[in-house]
Amino acid sequence: MDGPEPVVPQRPARRGTGRTGRAVSAVLGRRARLRWLHLLLGAALLTPFQLLTTTIIDAARLAGTGPSAPLLVQLLGLAMAVPLVAAAGLLLPVLRTLEGGAVRTLGGLRPADAALVRAEPAAGWPARRRTSVWFTVHAVLGGCVAGASLASPPAALGLLLMPWWPAVGRLPWATPAAGRPVVAVAGALLLVAVPVVMSWAAGTLLARLAPALLGPTPADRLAAAERRAARLAERNRLAGELHDAVGHALSAVTIQAGAARTVLGSDPEFAERALGAIEETARSAVAELDRVLGLLREERDGGEAAGPGLEAVPELVARMRAAGASVACALPDGPLPDAVSREAYRIVQEGLGNALRHAGAGAPVAVRVAAEDGEVAVEVRNGPGAGPGSEPRRGPGAGRGLPGVRERAARLGGAVEAGPDGDGGWRLAVRLPLDGGERNGSGERDGRGRP
Repeated sequence: MDGPEPVVPQRPARRGTGRTGRAVSAVLGRRARLRWLHLLLGAALLTPFQLLTTTIIDAARLAGTGPSAPLLVQLLGLAMAVPLVAAAGLLLPVLRTLEGGAVRTLGGLRPADAALVRAEPAAGWPARRRTSVWFTVHAVLGGCVAGASLASPPAALGLLLMPWWPAVGRLPWATPAAGRPVVAVAGALLLVAVPVVMSWAAGTLLARLAPALLGPTPADRLAAAERRAARLAERNRLAGELHDAVGHALSAVTIQAGAARTVLGSDPEFAERALGAIEETARSAVAELDRVLGLLREERDGGEAAGPGLEAVPELVARMRAAGASVACALPDGPLPDAVSREAYRIVQEGLGNALRHAGAGAPVAVRVAAEDGEVAVEVRNGPGAGPGSEPRRGPGAGRGLPGVRERAARLGGAVEAGPDGDGGWRLAVRLPLDGGERNGSGERDGRGRP
């Protein structure tokens, strides 16, 4: 037998959910009130400029050459203040910071639009021109709304008092309401509605203009895209550093530990050397990890990652030999540029790691680094055995070594060749230009090594 049907709680009906309620909320709601305050801020920013221009007009009036009607003085002062407001928006980049923060807080923008508004000084003339247009529109609309907000309440009160207080009839604009209470009430309501409607219309217009005038310019978007690309390139470079340093160390430790375990009973001396090599490899890996983590924590002020160069290759080869590998190594006599030396070391490190992983600890490995014809030739060749890509025992993260080598070579404008050598072994050959470490002002080169 079925149980009682579950009782679904009913959500209380929201007040003002109809069309009329939404209209009233749009005109009188919290967002509309915030926009009204934002417009009053625009009027406050306009006041010094209009005060200056009206003072000039008053001085001209006293000299007998200016208008005498107060309303005409105010309108002429507003017209003369507009160019000054536009010039201030063009010449004061900090106004973008002020206006951006104000419209984010008081503009009643949608979250997506608010995210586009910039709150830093305008950089470049396109951003300044947009700020000038925004500042002018904000100040003028704010001045109009503030004027209506100040004038409408006393005028509405005068109309309401007109039928019962004859003295108000002396005001010319109030005479149509004399002796007509209905006309007085209707006129008063209309006067009260004028600033409300003006504020709603002006606030809606400013909310639509804000993303376009205070949002990012094409130059801003280009600069942001370049910053994102630079961050991505730096992350990829640090990921390569981690892979080459820590990944190689773990592979070497695994092989060295296996070799020590195999001969522990029959050759304790070799096992002792292998354990010593494990200790040195682990210590080197910890130092490399600390260096890369320091870069990730921005402990350095940019620049290249100061990793080991070719001078550390003999130590690397010694650790490989301690694991039972037969490694022959030939290095150049003179020093190489720092960037080239670092990349060459990483390439040798990756080649030796691949040889140990895929060809086995007993396979012969030959390393040759030579400077010739304006280039550095790096070659790692291992004897017969499985080459990279054919080894069935592949753990997580395998397969990133050769792409990393190609990325390193491309950064310096070099070229990579990798594949079987025809004798059952594997050959990794990289050529790097000696001037590959010379960077232009941006520190970047294209894929062929050109700035």
